Amino acid sequence: MSREYDVVLLGATGFTGALTAEYLARHAPDGLRWALAGRNRAKLEAVRERIGVDVPLLHADSTDPASLAEVAAATRVVITTVGPYLLHGEPLVAACAAAGTDYVDLTGEPEFVDLMYLAHHETAERTGARIVHACGFDSIPHDLGAMHAVQQLAASGPVRVRGVVRAAAMFSGGTFHSAMGAFAGARRSSAVHRERRAAEPRPEGRTSRAVAGKPHRDPDLGYWLLPLPTIDPMVVARSGAALASYGSDFRYSHYAGMKRLTSAVGATGLVGGMFVTAQVPPLRRLALSRVKQGDGPDEARRARSWFTVDFVAEGDGRTVRTRVSGGDPGYDETAKMLAESALCLALDDNPATAGQVTTAQAMGENLLTRLQAAGLRFEVR
Repeated sequence: MSREYDVVLLGATGFTGALTAEYLARHAPDGLRWALAGRNRAKLEAVRERIGVDVPLLHADSTDPASLAEVAAATRVVITTVGPYLLHGEPLVAACAAAGTDYVDLTGEPEFVDLMYLAHHETAERTGARIVHACGFDSIPHDLGAMHAVQQLAASGPVRVRGVVRAAAMFSGGTFHSAMGAFAGARRSSAVHRERRAAEPRPEGRTSRAVAGKPHRDPDLGYWLLPLPTIDPMVVARSGAALASYGSDFRYSHYAGMKRLTSAVGATGLVGGMFVTAQVPPLRRLALSRVKQGDGPDEARRARSWFTVDFVAEGDGRTVRTRVSGGDPGYDETAKMLAESALCLALDDNPATAGQVTTAQAMGENLLTRLQAAGLRFEVR
């Protein structure tokens, strides 16, 4: 409480950042001390006028470490929507880790998360900072959804969980740029991941792994399943390693669900085409030039969007089905999840953690309760 602010939002002049600012303006509790930060004061003033709340404006620039250190020292929690994080994110993580300031972002970039663990986890552990990546659609519905499924199963033996994602939505330019960057740097990302695995301690007497799985038709859900090579299964597996409630032998597999085989084949071709495009620099530059960062669909389009994540949890000879669902995943619900994560860290009595931690590990039941109150659904089927 000795800090001047509870929450500072960096990136409010972007599309998702502005939605996050709007959410805080509508839902922040009375007395919350929060501010907007960025490098362009005129644009920040426009956001402040748009949200109709007279919050302070702070100077912060990802190319100016001193400005980031000043912001981190002034607040309890920093939110950042400034990506791609692999290009712009590390200076802020470093500042928060050094200052003992909690940090949340929207990244879905595995290489960035692994690099931040290697570079700043030990510092954050020492200062008490909680560095919580992937606090949007990547990866809260999957991380807290798997946690919820494990709780409902309550098995004493090995636990197997699969998550199946379906959505009707337009994803952001920032997500596209991050995905293309991840495809282009796949080999480098694998090397960084191996380095992290070598450095990261294993839980004693327990195992937790993400298992890729294979394309197949799910007999319980009735969907054609395609393995999704996203950051989500990695996050879930890390929660399984950190939390004893996941059992002694936890395995998680992550899929996209399709009603028709033809849709599954088409989706496979689309992802394959993106991967090939990312490997050829001229094609990659052309693709990135066609999709702008910071843009997004209008409110009417977002209102028609939705997502579901179905979970099938198996253990002790029993099967439990659960579902997480909500509205527009890439923008409205992501802004909600990000803002509620920051509020949870700032205001709730969470488990004692520090360093780079997952949402389930850092906030768990508190964040799940917040998101349910905010309209996301966690159901037993």
